[in-house]
Amino acid sequence: MNTTTLKTLKALSLTIALAGTASLASAAHHGVAVEGMDQDVSHGAVAASMVKSEANGWLVVHRTDSNMKPGPVVGYAPVIKGTNNNVSAILQEKVESGDMLMLMLHGEAGGMKTGVFEYTLGAKEDGPIKVDGKLVMDVITAK
Repeated sequence: MNTTTLKTLKALSLTIALAGTASLASAAHHGVAVEGMDQDVSHGAVAASMVKSEANGWLVVHRTDSNMKPGPVVGYAPVIKGTNNNVSAILQEKVESGDMLMLMLHGEAGGMKTGVFEYTLGAKEDGPIKVDGKLVMDVITAK
């Protein structure tokens, strides 16, 4: 391989790598993210591998389906400002293998009590965090 071809391949590889991380850089720029993976929930809990938040708040587990709209809350767990690893939420109702769950970042603002999860579907208390109008979430499938 000649030098020009090698430089072109390196530049192309860098371009592809940067394009693949553009959305991650955008989320990191805002300081918020939720990452999960498909998992066994037969033990009555679900976990996000990582939740990054700009303030104290909540990892909230919503039911969802192929429409990708958040449904009823089936679990939640507190998160602190910064990066939280392996955040587990106890499920408050039965979740079956194959059910889709939306792991979503909610804030602590708007409620009457700090440290008490006060959100109900559609409420503003302890509501969802959005970046550029989009929910900060990840969808997983229960096993």
